[in-house]
Parts: sequence; C-alpha cells; structure tokens
Amino acid sequence: MAGKTKEMSKIKQVLRQHLDGVSNRKIADNLSLNKETVNKYVRRAVEDRMKLTELLELEDPVLEYRMTGGHPAYVDDRFETFKFKLPYFERQMGHKHVTLKKLWEEYILENPNGYQLTQFRYHYGQNSKAKERPSTILKDLYVPGEKGYLDFAGDTLEYIDRETGEIVRPQTFVASLPCTDYGYALAVPSQKSEDFVYAVMRFLEAIGGVPKILVPDNLKAAVVKSDPYEPDINRILEDFANHYGCVVLPARPRKPKDKSTVENHVKLVYQRVYAELRNMRFYSLEELNTAIAEKMKAHNRKRMQQHPYSREEHFLAIEKPALKPLPEQGFQIKSYTSLKVGINGCIYLGRDKHYYSVPYTYIHRQVKVIYTRTLVKVFSGQECIATHPRVYAEGKYTLINEHLASHAKAYRERSKEHYINRASSIMAEFGEVVRYMFLTAAQPEEVYYKSCDGLLHLARATDPLLFQRACETSLQCQRYNYPFINNLVKSKCRGLDELDQSRAESLSPPKEHRNIRGKSEFK
Repeated sequence: MAGKTKEMSKIKQVLRQHLDGVSNRKIADNLSLNKETVNKYVRRAVEDRMKLTELLELEDPVLEYRMTGGHPAYVDDRFETFKFKLPYFERQMGHKHVTLKKLWEEYILENPNGYQLTQFRYHYGQNSKAKERPSTILKDLYVPGEKGYLDFAGDTLEYIDRETGEIVRPQTFVASLPCTDYGYALAVPSQKSEDFVYAVMRFLEAIGGVPKILVPDNLKAAVVKSDPYEPDINRILEDFANHYGCVVLPARPRKPKDKSTVENHVKLVYQRVYAELRNMRFYSLEELNTAIAEKMKAHNRKRMQQHPYSREEHFLAIEKPALKPLPEQGFQIKSYTSLKVGINGCIYLGRDKHYYSVPYTYIHRQVKVIYTRTLVKVFSGQECIATHPRVYAEGKYTLINEHLASHAKAYRERSKEHYINRASSIMAEFGEVVRYMFLTAAQPEEVYYKSCDGLLHLARATDPLLFQRACETSLQCQRYNYPFINNLVKSKCRGLDELDQSRAESLSPPKEHRNIRGKSEFK
C-alpha cells in the first residue's frame, strides 16, 4: 500500500504524531502504514517551507497539493536512468560479495552526472521490499492521558415517548480511560456516525481534555473496512480526531484483549447503571441521560476495592493534567463531494437542493466541495474559490455579485427604480410610461420586468419621434403595457392625426348659423 496516495485525514494523523515526537517506525505501527510511506510524508512536511503546525491547519485540498504535488527528486532525469537500471541492480545484489557501493561505482562510470553514493543508496532503499514483518503485539502501557477506549453496550435501556406512548431503546455509548479506569456513558439515538461522533465529543467535554489516541471498537461508525493491520477509518471520525488533535487506532477485530478495559467498563455500566435504573421510567432521552450521568458520577466516586482512592480521585491526580486541551470551537462534521460548475455559474448541492455561486470563469469545470452544517467551501485544485454560509432553502440561489459575469450582474440588479431610470434616460415620456406601469401594477413588480425589457428593446429599434408619439398615446389612453405600444409602433401611429382632429373639433365652440338661436332667445 506504500505506493497508493493516502487520504489527507490519514496524512494529518501521521504529521500530528510526528509533531508529538513519535518515531516514524512507531507511527507506521500505530497507523498500520508502510514505514516508507510514513518516511515519505514526514520528509515532505519537514522540507516544506511551512511549519508543521501550519500544515496541520490547512484545508485538505491545499495539504493534498503540498504533500502529493510531486517531489523534485522523482522528476529528475537521473531518477529515470536509475529507475531503468533498478531491476539490474536488484539482480546483481543477489550475487555473493556484490555490494551497493560496487554497483554505484559501475553506475557512476556510465553516468558521470548521476547520483552520488548517498542518493544512490537512498533511492535503492526506497524501492526495496520491506524485510521485517510488523509486530502483531499490542502493548498497553497505560500512560496517563494517552488512550481513550470507545464502544457501545450490547444491551439497551429504554424510555417512553410522551406523544406516542412508544417504547424507545437508544444505544448506550461507553468510554473509559485505561490508566485510571475512569468511565463515561451516554445514551444516543443510534450507532450512526453522527451520533457516535456526538457521543465522543460529549465524552471529551466531560473529562475536560483530549487523550492522544482514541481506540474505538470495529463499529461501522468508526471503521469503514475492518482489517487487523490497516483498517479504513471512517472519514468523519478522522476529521474529528484531526480537529481535536488526536489519532484514531481501532481495536483489531476478534481481539478482545485490545479493548479489555472498555469491555470491563461495559460490564460495570450494566451493574451500576442498568441494574440501578431497571425499575424506573423515563419519558425522554434527556431524562434518561440525566439519570445515567448521576449513576456514572457515583460509580467514578466509589472507592475501588484494591486501591485506597476512587477512579475520580485517580483521574484528577494523574490523568487530567496529562490530557491535551480542548479546541476553542466544537467539531462540525465535514462532507466531501466533487461537482461540476453549471452554465449558470453555480454548483448544485443535491443534499439541500440549493445553488451556490462560484466565479464565472470556472463554468463547466470540476471542483471539490467541502461542507459542514453551517459552511460551504469550494476548491479548484488547492485554491478555495468560494465560501458561503450553508442555506437549506430548496431551489434557491446563494450568490456573490463578484462571482457573476457582467450580464448576469445586470440581470440580478433589476428593480423598479432600475427600469424607470433607464427609460427616463431615453426620453421623459418613456420614463412616465414605465413609472405608471409599476404604479398601477396589480401583481408583484417582478412580473413586469419582461415587459420593460421588451419596451427597452423596442425603443432601441424604433425611430425616436415615432416611439415618443407612441408613449404619449399610451399616457393619454392610460394603457401602460408592451403590446399596446408595440402595436402603435407597428402601425406607425396611423389614424392618430384624424383622431386628434376629431377630438379637437368636438371640444371647439359651434360656428355661427342662421338656424342656431342665440342666448337672447332664452331670456
């Protein structure tokens, strides 16, 4: 597995243990990795211009680029020559009395610009098969603050749902610190990853710190693929461990000694919690957990038979000071996906059925998306190109103006005032038509945006005098809509002159005529 690129969460576990002063060989044993794989990532971290603590704070895509973006030694022409001759070197090393130094002397004669002896030895070693088998012995030294064991109890407690009367049986999470045998228990709805991580977080808050190593059983919430030597850790749990500055080392399957302390604590929970609560009724998960917390407090304060102190006294004396401090902010579960930017310049997060904008230059490109309960981040390679608050409104858009192309910005900035100002800048009569359109509107103003767009297009394509006459007629007739003005323009306002003359004659005083009597006749 040494040649396969590891998940960034796994690499962070390597770097974090290296920061804690653990040797590369021990890191390889702890994480069930090839020693050369650990050497490779530690070496790249040391060679990087960023500090190790700064690398651990990077987002996964950024760290991935720095850790796997390529090493100069492996794109050198000398390495291609060396790689070509590597099978020959391996065959020659099978001969008696042949040494690497002898092979190097022959190699450097043929390649004067090739690797010097130290680099020759290094690259040969990198490609050699490991001769030592990893130890299968798990040594528990029970160092204060080193390990925390995690498991679920097989049997369950129960409570009654007040609304439905249904009996609900949650899962009981159990954790213990093996050095002092300090215990913790919490009822959660299920053994799913979200509930498991929540329970571990509550456990760390209860003890007021973080052990260096978390040792879960082979639960589905903790281990994706069970294996005695290289289990695949659930990505959520690895992210959780990276956030809290610890590592995850699952117990081996079918090896009860690996988790004997927590198994023993499950039995103690049965005896000192389950047995005590067997005749009590609870009507919510909160009520049940309050009772569990009280019984666990009494359990930890109970004087142990073989020691003159309680588990709590022992924990406060030697284990709590050895724990790492809790981070300032609690953990939020991260989800990962790869999405394609749509023609609208947005990614579509299917889980929420919501759109988020990215810079329009990334249209049609594939991007990585990391999202939590409150935040959405979009990456292209190592670059974070967009950050949005997470929104749960289905079918809606979360947009940033700077992400939009110029025509899209104009489209988004549409409003009643926008259209009135544009129309008025063309001619006053046109501005009045648009103002009255919105003033007399019986529907939301967005309904009239298309009519305004149509009128603006018509104004650009029509003789100004003709369009002005059409707008004046629209105002006189109080018909403020696109179809009416468009028909006037198409007909070139024919008949309006005769209509105006007729109206003028009807309003003027009558002409004198011999058949018309004057006002004197009516006195």
